[in-house]
Amino acid sequence: MAAELLTVKNLKKYYPITGGILGRETGVVKAVDDVSFSVQKGETLGLVGESGCGKSTTGRSILRLIEPTAGEVWFEGKAITALGKEEMRKMRRDMQIVFQDPFASLNPRHNIEKILEEPLIVHGIGTPAERKKRVHEILEVVGLSSYHAKRYPHQFSGGQRQRIGIARALMLNPKLIVADEPVSALDVSIQSQVLNLMQDLQRELGLTYLFIAHDLSVVRHISDRVGVMYLGRLVELTTSKQLYDNPLHPYTKALLSAVPTPDPDVKRERIILQGDVPSPANPPSGCTFRTRCPHATDVCTNVRPEFRDIGDGHFVACHLYHE
Repeated sequence: MAAELLTVKNLKKYYPITGGILGRETGVVKAVDDVSFSVQKGETLGLVGESGCGKSTTGRSILRLIEPTAGEVWFEGKAITALGKEEMRKMRRDMQIVFQDPFASLNPRHNIEKILEEPLIVHGIGTPAERKKRVHEILEVVGLSSYHAKRYPHQFSGGQRQRIGIARALMLNPKLIVADEPVSALDVSIQSQVLNLMQDLQRELGLTYLFIAHDLSVVRHISDRVGVMYLGRLVELTTSKQLYDNPLHPYTKALLSAVPTPDPDVKRERIILQGDVPSPANPPSGCTFRTRCPHATDVCTNVRPEFRDIGDGHFVACHLYHE
């Protein structure tokens, strides 16, 4: 069994809602509400759910790009949530992020060499000549050429920009990369290239990924385990194969029923969920999914289902999963 690299316990991120003339706090938006999971060394954990379910906020809270409201994050046995600014800065060498929009995350005024060199300068690594050499090496690793170093972000296509984003994340030899919807802004033909690149890099460099996406077919392709989020909470977590072969939570089943199949002869029953996603500022009592669940009973209204292991590392938060 591989060692745990990252452990997240009861992570919460609430945003205050203010109102009135004095701007008093009138409530909170529960963007991430009591999420717990762990990631083993060398594995890819996929995190899926529809827009606004809190998956990107989870990823950013783990890296403390957003300060979590409560909960603990442990990385290689160190409690990240307790670190001061300077210690956290050193820690970031081992934890990097690839952003969703490659154009927005690259400084348009800097050429690629300067963008990629920046992490090395910030952490005081190498001489100017060594840094330049490292930039050229990394560009080759992600499938670009060293002569691209003098160009600017606008001179690249979306797929190439995302490769530059990945290159920047790799500059410091991190152990963990949070990939925040890294292919959702790309063409389908380019998506597979970037995913294959990420898998190759994982094998060569021993990387660990937290892969955030809303496309279940993408997640299936790259993830060892998959966690499904709904309204700021994890509702199911298991191996990729188990999730696709035997989904237990009604929300997971509905999500999977919407994935298109390439075989026209396969007839799949489409589960259409009724109603809209409730507001995270005012989530339903008990099980947050009960307002859209076709099987909901009184117990779902009154009691919040525990996110528990029902055997074989298959976690689910549902009172009626066995039915």
